[in-house]
Amino acid sequence: MRKWVYKFHEGNADMRELLGGKGANLAEMTNLGMPIPQGFTITTEACTDYYANEEQIRGEIQTQIFEAVGWLEQVNGKKFGDNANPLLVSVRSGARASMPGMMDTILNLGLNDEAVEGFAEKTGNPRFAYDSYRRFIQMFSDVVMEVPKSYFEKIIDEVKTDKKIKYDTELTAEDLKELIARFKQVYREAMDGKEFPQNPQEQLMEAVKAVFRSWNTPRAITYRRMNDIPGDWGTAVNVQTMVFGNKGATSGTGVAFTRNPSTGAKGIYGEYLINAQGEDVVAGVRTPQPITQLEQDMPECYREFIDLAMKLEDHYRDMQDMEFTIEEGKLYFLQTRNGKRTAQAAIRIACDLVDEGKITPQEAVLRIDAKSLDQVLHPTFDTEALKAGEVIGEALPASPGAAAGKIVFTAEDAKRLVKENKKERVILVRLETSPEDIEGMHAAQGILTVRGGMTSHAAVVARGMGTCCVSGCGAIAIDEEAKEFTLGGYTFHEGDFISLDGTTGKIYKGDIQTVEATVSGNFGRIMEWADEFRTLGVRTNADTPADTKKAVELGAEGIGLCRTEHMFFEQDRIPKIRKMILSKTVEGRVAALDELLVFQKADFKAMYEALEGRPMTVRYLDPPLHEFLPTEEEDIKALAEDMHMTVEEIKETCAALHEFNPMMGHRGCRLAVTYPEIARMQTRAVMEAAIEVHVEKGYDIVPEIMIPLVGERKELKFVKDVVVETAEQVKAEKQSDIHYKIGTMIEIPRAALLADEIAQEAEFFSFGTNDLTQMTFGFSRDDAGKFLDSYYKSKIYESDPFARLDQNGVGQLVAMAVQKGRNTRPDLKCGICGEHGGDPSSIAFCHKAGLNYVSCSPFRVPIARIAAAQAALSDTEK
Repeated sequence: MRKWVYKFHEGNADMRELLGGKGANLAEMTNLGMPIPQGFTITTEACTDYYANEEQIRGEIQTQIFEAVGWLEQVNGKKFGDNANPLLVSVRSGARASMPGMMDTILNLGLNDEAVEGFAEKTGNPRFAYDSYRRFIQMFSDVVMEVPKSYFEKIIDEVKTDKKIKYDTELTAEDLKELIARFKQVYREAMDGKEFPQNPQEQLMEAVKAVFRSWNTPRAITYRRMNDIPGDWGTAVNVQTMVFGNKGATSGTGVAFTRNPSTGAKGIYGEYLINAQGEDVVAGVRTPQPITQLEQDMPECYREFIDLAMKLEDHYRDMQDMEFTIEEGKLYFLQTRNGKRTAQAAIRIACDLVDEGKITPQEAVLRIDAKSLDQVLHPTFDTEALKAGEVIGEALPASPGAAAGKIVFTAEDAKRLVKENKKERVILVRLETSPEDIEGMHAAQGILTVRGGMTSHAAVVARGMGTCCVSGCGAIAIDEEAKEFTLGGYTFHEGDFISLDGTTGKIYKGDIQTVEATVSGNFGRIMEWADEFRTLGVRTNADTPADTKKAVELGAEGIGLCRTEHMFFEQDRIPKIRKMILSKTVEGRVAALDELLVFQKADFKAMYEALEGRPMTVRYLDPPLHEFLPTEEEDIKALAEDMHMTVEEIKETCAALHEFNPMMGHRGCRLAVTYPEIARMQTRAVMEAAIEVHVEKGYDIVPEIMIPLVGERKELKFVKDVVVETAEQVKAEKQSDIHYKIGTMIEIPRAALLADEIAQEAEFFSFGTNDLTQMTFGFSRDDAGKFLDSYYKSKIYESDPFARLDQNGVGQLVAMAVQKGRNTRPDLKCGICGEHGGDPSSIAFCHKAGLNYVSCSPFRVPIARIAAAQAALSDTEK
């Protein structure tokens, strides 16, 4: 018969996948001789079997559970369900990956109306017995039967008000009996007349099912999606003998860390409560005492706790997060795990553990949660100021950091206010952003949108700029014309202050103070180690000299994507690109492009100088032309006057250029095929900039020119011929022998399928996984938010394919294109420049697929460096 249940002493730390993190650690602690209330673990396989079996626990699993209960009765000398001396247990979840607060726990299971009387007599403490029973009824009703906890809290408050008492601990045994009677009545009403279950076996099986079910609650699913935890792992269930911290002044419970989880400083950090059970500490029912107070209250327990806590840290070679209970002077450890920590703390702890000789630099790099490094690089809210903040809404944490400022509703207003006063702080609130908002987005401290997902225009651009952004807040009712919106019961007008947390997605009322991030010396040490171990290059996506400089500061080895269209949106340039678009003749377009050449070349020169010889891949004009055209009547009139055209002519041209499906329309290389003069101007700008910077600064520069949206070899050859002709002309004019490369962005499935043919013309591939994902899935990243939540709930998708690379589908296209391309051109350089270039799990895939580099937003460069090192180290371990 298959083994579904393991007693703690039958397991060990290496059985994490089967026993879950908590079960494996309890087994390991048992083997270490720690004071652990004994128990057993129902495996993660039993959880997956429960779901496969239409949410039923098969008979052989139930048999093994009750055999383990029988063993536990012998260990404790108590009987499960006995009226005189009952065995009580806790039932807790325990996934293989730590998911704090995501799943459910039931304490004091095994009590009923008769057993509580025997329990009161046996312990000689009726108040304690009835307090344990009321807690069990409340937790079982809430967790197992989904009767809201608030129903019971309301009754507790009423009784305390009647008795004129402040704390739960002041309730007498008679008060608690009254609570029990009222709690059971609430249960009866909520369950259509059904009585609270009295059979302990029934209680236990219903609790186990509830823990299994908690694996798929909305909050657990969301947490898994955010932390790349597969849904098919399931959770284990730990059934453990109850020990009681609510037995009086020599009992208590607490949570402690062996190092400070916020700063990483070495030393015990935590809190505890006398005469309490575990949920009291977590729920904030009473204010806990610092753990150091335990030394005064129970010095022997404190000394034992410190010794054992340090023993655990030494054993696991990492900061530990421990739960403990003291029952009438005897210390018990309920669990330990590697503690969750801030990015700052993680960096310090990793470096300190290396210095203490407990781990190697390789292990230190593997200990860092790459995604969390966002916290280190962006402003955060002042901790004390945040406590007074009022949350008015929550949406998608699209770009990390904290921002506070005055509300503005247009990009123009954002730009104007900051121009008038450089110290002005503004939050741009929009239904959704568009490319024309770029200057206002750049001026704003933060961006808040009603529509859009994690890879919407606002999210992608904000991350590129390092600007805080919260997107897709559908709860906002916005009136952009009236310049007001309502959220959280308040109406906000232009000029009112709000604060955004782009790391959590929370929106606050008012002006909350922010503090700039500080990067310590330990950050540099971790990054040096990461660079030593990784084999994958890390570049950045950057379109301005400022972004380039920031990325280089953060360790970027070059630019993997320079989106040239972003250079055209500034106030002094947009009229010129519009002139080019609206010109009826080639001569008119060339004249307008000549004006743009000056700006584009100047930008390229500044970026080449900031790169100091590092490479830059320049993507030629990509978006459909209508994105550059005005939509506001005032702007249309001004353009008509400037172009000596009528307003109607402008509107007709705008209408003619309107794309029914811009994603698949007149864009990318198709623009260069239709208007070769655009490619000529951009080639001249790139080549002249590179040659001049080489002459002036001495940097060796090899321009990398990237033709976007290619799906056919002949298409690429047509544009390439235009580029080569112009490039050679510039070289002759400048008497230069500079080398350059021409490649393409692989973002159409057909290009991946025909990569061997395309590689005949392309010297490098850069995978634009944003568009490749859209093309492969057949849905828009801006519209996907309308239905992706339903897909998550229905378990069709576990993660957002625009945030985490779809390795089975899109990834297969990438891997195939790399292989086919290198069959034609063995030295073909391959990189990735979509949003996935900053996602750790996607970076691990890129390492396996044999790419040369990843490219990501400037502030994600450190994340990519760490993730690339972790991918290489994990490869080595295998």
